Amino acid sequence: MAGQRIDIMDLRSLITFKQKGLSNRKVADLLGVNRKTVDSYVRRFRDLSLGYGELLSLDGKDLQELFTETGQTEKERYEHLSGCFPHIDGEMKKPGCTLQVLWKEYISQNPEGYKYSQFTWHYRQWKKRNNASGKLSHRAGEKLFVDFCGKKLHYVDRRTGEQIAVEVFVGVLPCSQYTYIRAVPSQKREDFISCLVYCLGWMGGVPYAVVPDNLKSAVDKASKYAPVLNKTFSDFGLHYGCALDPARPYSPQDKSLVERSVTLVYQRIYYPLGNHTFFSLEELNAAIAEKLEEYNDYLLSHGQGSRRSQFLDIEKEFLQPLPKSIYSIRYYKKATVQKSSHVYLGEDKNYYSCPYRYMGKSVELQYNRNTVEIFYRQERIASHKRASRQGQYITIGEHMPSNHQYYNDWSPEYFDRRAQKVGPNTQEYIGTLIGQYTYPEIGYKQAQGILSFLKSYGQERLERACKRALGFEKASYHTLERILKNKMDLEELPPAKDHLTPGHKNIRGSYS
Repeated sequence: MAGQRIDIMDLRSLITFKQKGLSNRKVADLLGVNRKTVDSYVRRFRDLSLGYGELLSLDGKDLQELFTETGQTEKERYEHLSGCFPHIDGEMKKPGCTLQVLWKEYISQNPEGYKYSQFTWHYRQWKKRNNASGKLSHRAGEKLFVDFCGKKLHYVDRRTGEQIAVEVFVGVLPCSQYTYIRAVPSQKREDFISCLVYCLGWMGGVPYAVVPDNLKSAVDKASKYAPVLNKTFSDFGLHYGCALDPARPYSPQDKSLVERSVTLVYQRIYYPLGNHTFFSLEELNAAIAEKLEEYNDYLLSHGQGSRRSQFLDIEKEFLQPLPKSIYSIRYYKKATVQKSSHVYLGEDKNYYSCPYRYMGKSVELQYNRNTVEIFYRQERIASHKRASRQGQYITIGEHMPSNHQYYNDWSPEYFDRRAQKVGPNTQEYIGTLIGQYTYPEIGYKQAQGILSFLKSYGQERLERACKRALGFEKASYHTLERILKNKMDLEELPPAKDHLTPGHKNIRGSYS
């Protein structure tokens, strides 16, 4: 301590007076010491980051040691402790580690070492000196910061010579600064999720939280306190068992590390690749992967190894294990159950069945590249393998009305009566249409659509179109729609083909 020394009793009195809110000058007058002495003690209180109540709770020996002058013995003791700080700092990055645990380890090996209060004070002072920028400390395996670079990379289309701009995704584990980079066509939801899947697979584990910027592909509605995530991103978090915690809008300090990483990516990856021409996204990503290996092997300025060595030494073991299956992006759409007990998925133009009791109800379709699931009020009511071809009806028998009896006012007999009024060709065609399905309900909607052509084209044209369409292999609404739209019903039907083999000179034998 600089200035006049005071004994332990006066020290406790000084702390008590300051706790009561007295000024330094008043305390000095009461204790009969120089005001600068009181100033120096108060500064030390502030440096210790201990409240007056905490200081008064210390016993006399611990309190005295906090204000011991540095002699030769003290110097040697401090030098020994300071040599432990890098190890202590590394351990503090591990989840669950505390200074109390590390102090017990330290004092068991050094019985004459610092008491807990001085131990923590010296460590915090060292931490301040070695962390002058004020950056946040991060626990190993706790978070993954992700973002897209502001600047784009390019490749050249071989056929057209066009330069194609691509987005560049960056993922950073803040504790070790281990970094992943990938180029993708866009920042759309599909590309963003695919980058996350590749990133976690490349790192070999899952952090406890993923922290994106307020990307449209992740957040439906940004908020400083409660951002609304889109369902696909939320489903990704559930699959990998991690929290999703978007950075606050207009709070650059929340994502300063990833923005710093983006600057380094420009210097160490963009610039070297600027002298090369790539002819596909795959070629570009292969070159990025090579540069990324070098980037993660750069020695860090603080002398604690490279990003890769820090990741392997202190972070990898604290990542959660990857799930058994790779995430397949999931989509969500609203639909209404039709009278045919099916819902329509417009993306692949197919129909999927669900129990007939839900007819007219609003349901939610949740689907990925393999399956289509139907939910009503959060309960799954049907699940199907997704069809690969368009225009299919995917039906489960139990979903249809029992024995194909009437439901509402639709039945085979109902459509037969209506078609009979139009004409025999229409009656035959609609009968063929409904009859070609195992479950006639599937044909009802098409039959209704065919009869609705009466309003646009009239009875005569519909009869002619049905006559022409009867010659086709399969009956469907779209076949009749094309015939009427292209006015093929107004043309004469082509004559029936003669299947006799025409005579010519190369055929053996006589012919007439």
